[in-house]
Amino acid sequence: MTLMETGGVHMVGLSSADTSSLLDGILDHENAELRERVSDLEKKVREQGDEILCLKSAMAELIRRMNTFDSGRAVQNSILPSKFKTPSHKKPVSFPTNTLNGSGAKEYVVARESMSGSGRRTPTPGTPKTPQSGMRKWGSYTSTELSHNNMSNSARDTTFESEEGYVRMYLRGRPINFYAPTETVSSYDIKADASPPEQKLNLEWVYGYRGRDCRSNLYLLPTGEMVYFVAAVAVLYNVEEQLQRHYLGHTDDIKCLAIHPEKILIATGQTAGHDKKAGKPHIRIWNSVSLQTLHVLGIGDFERSVCCIGFSKADGGNLLCAVDDANEHNLSVWDWQKGEKGKKIVETKSSTEPVLAAEFHPKDENVLVSCGKSSIMFWTLDGGTLGKKLGIFEKYEKPKYVLCLTFAPNGDVLTGDSNGNIFVWARGSNKISQAIQGAHEGGIFSLCFLNDGCLVSGGGKDRRIVEWDSSYQRTGNSAEIPEGLGAVRTLNQGKGKMVLVGTTRNSILQGTYDLKFTPIVQGHTDELWGLTVHPNQNQFLTAGYDKQVFLWDTLTHSIIWSKDLNDSAHCACIHPDGTMVAVGTQSGRWLVLDMSTRDIISSHTDGNEQIECIEFSPDGNNIAVGSRDNFIYIYSITDEGKKYNKVGKCSGHTSFITHLDWSADNQVLRSNSGDYEILYWKASNCKQVTDTSSLRDTEWATQYCTLAFESLGIWPEGADGTDVNSCCRSNNKQLIASADDFGKVNLYSSPCIQPRATSHKYGGHSSHVTGVRFLYNDSRLVSVGGMDTAVLQWQLQ
Repeated sequence: MTLMETGGVHMVGLSSADTSSLLDGILDHENAELRERVSDLEKKVREQGDEILCLKSAMAELIRRMNTFDSGRAVQNSILPSKFKTPSHKKPVSFPTNTLNGSGAKEYVVARESMSGSGRRTPTPGTPKTPQSGMRKWGSYTSTELSHNNMSNSARDTTFESEEGYVRMYLRGRPINFYAPTETVSSYDIKADASPPEQKLNLEWVYGYRGRDCRSNLYLLPTGEMVYFVAAVAVLYNVEEQLQRHYLGHTDDIKCLAIHPEKILIATGQTAGHDKKAGKPHIRIWNSVSLQTLHVLGIGDFERSVCCIGFSKADGGNLLCAVDDANEHNLSVWDWQKGEKGKKIVETKSSTEPVLAAEFHPKDENVLVSCGKSSIMFWTLDGGTLGKKLGIFEKYEKPKYVLCLTFAPNGDVLTGDSNGNIFVWARGSNKISQAIQGAHEGGIFSLCFLNDGCLVSGGGKDRRIVEWDSSYQRTGNSAEIPEGLGAVRTLNQGKGKMVLVGTTRNSILQGTYDLKFTPIVQGHTDELWGLTVHPNQNQFLTAGYDKQVFLWDTLTHSIIWSKDLNDSAHCACIHPDGTMVAVGTQSGRWLVLDMSTRDIISSHTDGNEQIECIEFSPDGNNIAVGSRDNFIYIYSITDEGKKYNKVGKCSGHTSFITHLDWSADNQVLRSNSGDYEILYWKASNCKQVTDTSSLRDTEWATQYCTLAFESLGIWPEGADGTDVNSCCRSNNKQLIASADDFGKVNLYSSPCIQPRATSHKYGGHSSHVTGVRFLYNDSRLVSVGGMDTAVLQWQLQ
């Protein structure tokens, strides 16, 4: 008998095989116990991590309360600090209202400091977060906090003090007094109904195109119309007849577009929007002739946005594919004709990386092709499942992005990639059969076969359009898009031999290699706030964060001239005689341009923060400049607008200036600020008029201040003070229009003095609407979107 000792276990008389088996069993048992102990330890670590997080949160809350207690003073710039810092959550603090009584004494109320947030809950996909875009809104409460603190604006909060003759309204818990004109006090009934005006708006024209971050969104219809989209509007534009029609079924940004093989039906997909139900990402299929919605697919099925869609072709268009722009980029196939909501046949995870295109094969039924970051995928629909094969690049360098795809007449698949190569993938194969390397310098954003069988490719970096024959050899025909119009984003067949070109700078061009390519649609490419109208012409001017200033003609629907600035522009105002325009920028600089020559007449800098608003006096002899630094700078104008002498600085606001109005006699200024103050100033010496009741009968040349007695009805129930971005009174003083955070343009009767007045509401914008202005003759209204960069022209009917 032998005795062996192993690991504290005595084994007697066992064979070597038995010993080995016993040792394995012991080791397995110990490994299992070790794994269990490690699992318990990991669980305890996670629990302790949660406890530590709770302790950190409690400590942060304690420090915040101590800081608030120590500060004990009024909060300045409570809505959005000047240096782009996110405001901290603080307990109620006191600050002067400046407007609560007519004697000029300041009263104090309790209100919460603004919480971080914006009217636009989610940045537009593909748009980088920059300091400029972060500054676009003034902050807002979350819906939960509004409900909890009961600090919204509602009818029960609004009262009328008949003895003093003012209406008191609350915004975020802050009381705001609006003094009624003397002739109105005796007859004013705060409970009276306010009917909407008889006049209505009709969308006449849409300026702009979304090419900066969307692909394959420009097509020619059998009607002779181009179809494309911008904001929440699908535009059908007949260039020869200079007519537009508009599909307005969407509630937020349209991100993709597909044409049915029969060329009559159109599918468009949108991103998530404001409304909890109607704003969910979905697909709408509509008739391009009648503009009627036929089917609405996928409400509740898509998570973020529908980024790619395509009709099947080999079976006559019975199916529709769609890609959700969520983490997994799910690819789904729909039998879209099954009822109003269609029927989803199958859905599968596509890729964790971006998907840029997805289309059905034109000759092979139930075959799809998609492409995106570093990949091309070939899909086969078999019953209720989707099978996938990855494209194999073999000896060729794998590109960072496969940017576009198209199908050759023989069924081959062609792709363009970020390396500037065109690859041919033989029909039915996932391997490259032919390569055109170095077709472009930089990425290839679009490929398209024209009616004559030639292939055209569009470059990004080189901005070139190149033609290739059926053997994929250069024909010698090529063109280069001007740098100011951007790179090629999408190409498609136009009328006859023409080619349609959509660019990354939101322009559409058409032309041939012989006739050159000319722009037929242009627009801004970054956030848009600046809007002003000509005093005696059917023209308006826009100024954006893209450093571009455009003067538009509302009758020809064209750009009269453009000016490239060195700074991002935020506001603008045309002089009363129409000879010059003042433009305020984000750097604190403001300049005056000659309207005829576009030359800079004068340039000034006040502070180093954004110029929020700028207005000439009615007689044109003064200009007021409202800044984010809380001050209003007033200048006198001499020498036919060539000399500007500073009169002074209006100091008294506790937050940044948002809107300005001049009195009709040029003597007084009215201003709103980010913390809902209404202050009044003597223009001659920049002194504040503290007896606000003495100005109740003042006639105002404009109605740009959203906080005023004449516009108190434009604030909806539950408004948090940032939901209304702009307003404007018609020149005949019968109408007032407002622009809100929910993509709506609202039309009210003027004066709008009843709380929660009824209005006509109009969609089309997808972002917060940042400005509205009536033309000089009240024939039209112009509105501008923020992040959607769209300019909408409305006709009054």
